[in-house]
Amino acid sequence: MERELLLECQRSSRSAQRKVYEKMAGKLYSVCRRYLKNDEDIEEVLADTFYKIFTKITQLQNLDTFEAWARKIAVNECLQKLRATKAQFISMDENFVETSGTSSENISFEKDILSLLNFLPEGCRAIFNLFAIEGYPHKEIASMLSISEGTSKSQLNFARKKLQELLINQNI
Repeated sequence: MERELLLECQRSSRSAQRKVYEKMAGKLYSVCRRYLKNDEDIEEVLADTFYKIFTKITQLQNLDTFEAWARKIAVNECLQKLRATKAQFISMDENFVETSGTSSENISFEKDILSLLNFLPEGCRAIFNLFAIEGYPHKEIASMLSISEGTSKSQLNFARKKLQELLINQNI
């Protein structure tokens, strides 16, 4: 993102805000889409995200981190929406045993995987996104979602198994 454009946003320039919106809307929509299924919820969260971005941009000290900062706001808004709608987590045994898998296998069909995320329950999808895509550790995920660390791990395990089944069934 251009530094001068962000400085203009910090000065509350409407034209600069519009340009930032146009440049970032697609990226942030994709982030929200990974967490939420309903288009109305996504649009609501996206609006809240941009409101927060433009009202708090003066607090951002390092403009070079703008995109990561904006993305984090979008993720937090999605999580807030999930908490407000009381996303359901699949009941599983807290005595979690992680399945073995080779993490060195890179999946070259990211779009297919992301589209399959829509078949996961909301809570499970959120944990998969936070862990596998955003890179949060289980302890932080548990804190963010007010669940136990074991629940976070078991939900991730469930998501992996479900995605694996979906991949096999769809011959991807």
